[in-house]
Amino acid sequence: MEDIENIEEDEFGFSRNYFLAKELGGTSKKSARKLSDINVVDEQELRAAASNIEMKHEKEIAALMDEYKTMYPKWVFELRCGFGLLMYGFGSKKALIEDFASSSLTEFSVVLLVINGYLPSVNLKQVLATLAELLSDQLKSKRKSSSASLSKCQETFSSRSIDGLLSFLHGPQSDDKDCFVCVVIHNIDGPSLRDSESQQTLARLASCSHVRVIASIDHVNSPLLWDKKMVHTQFNWLWHHVPTFAPYKVEGIFVPFILAQGSSAQTAKTAAIVLQSLTPNAQNVFKILAEHQLSHPDEDGMATENLYTMARERFYVSSQVTLNSHLTEFKDHELIKIRRNSDGQDCLYIPLAPEALQQLLRDLNQ
Repeated sequence: MEDIENIEEDEFGFSRNYFLAKELGGTSKKSARKLSDINVVDEQELRAAASNIEMKHEKEIAALMDEYKTMYPKWVFELRCGFGLLMYGFGSKKALIEDFASSSLTEFSVVLLVINGYLPSVNLKQVLATLAELLSDQLKSKRKSSSASLSKCQETFSSRSIDGLLSFLHGPQSDDKDCFVCVVIHNIDGPSLRDSESQQTLARLASCSHVRVIASIDHVNSPLLWDKKMVHTQFNWLWHHVPTFAPYKVEGIFVPFILAQGSSAQTAKTAAIVLQSLTPNAQNVFKILAEHQLSHPDEDGMATENLYTMARERFYVSSQVTLNSHLTEFKDHELIKIRRNSDGQDCLYIPLAPEALQQLLRDLNQ
């Protein structure tokens, strides 16, 4: 009993001293320091330091990747059977999935389309239009149809609704099981795809007869995005545990560092980071617009028709649909804006100062 009383006395003394210290602390002079007084590091320096961190256990990770490569034939068989592949596990799976798709699916003449779910925004309607265009190209090449009818079909896709595009992708155009479009979705649980509408659209896309999906997830609560019907009937997932232990260098570009300094100079750097995540053709289209803006500083911008003509002459785009998909990405990331000139024509321009735009072009050309 005496020991119990001593313990209770010690606990009471601790509690009394704690609240007494709080009371005295409240009457003391408050610090005059502010968060703005902290000398934060430039974000680019932080990212450069993070990219220079040496990777540990490289031999073991290389052996692990070689082991995954032995599973490529099995994954191809699963895709041909109509299943969707869902990759999960610690580490970036971007390089693994792209290596599998580029090395194992080319022999089947499969057309690939990559959706980067880690981007701040993704235009799913434009993705569906591009998919329909790719599938149409594949079917037309097999049927050896004329290029004129193909161009007419491309113009139709850009104006179709989401339901119309999904109907085309699900239609019985061919009985060839190897005639399909493979959609690679990096981070299907990314911030821009987590809403219910986006997941429902992707589920309907995955259930189309001529579409196969390979996707990756990283968030611990990702399975909560789907109900039973979506998992087993529409996506038809086969789950593969493939931890790579690779850093999320690309996926982490759009995640801001805590206490990183932001300034106007960072705008061009941020734009360069965004552009480097896009395809080379998209970067080249942006360069045309940037070079035109620098050489014509007095103009309100560049007309879309002129941009399309120059991009097509340089073989950066094959159709207006392709150019529109690039422009949609630029608009979603606020890389370009539209304004009307004195003639009432809509022109594209890049909202950057000439010095920042020149620096951006230098960064892209490195």
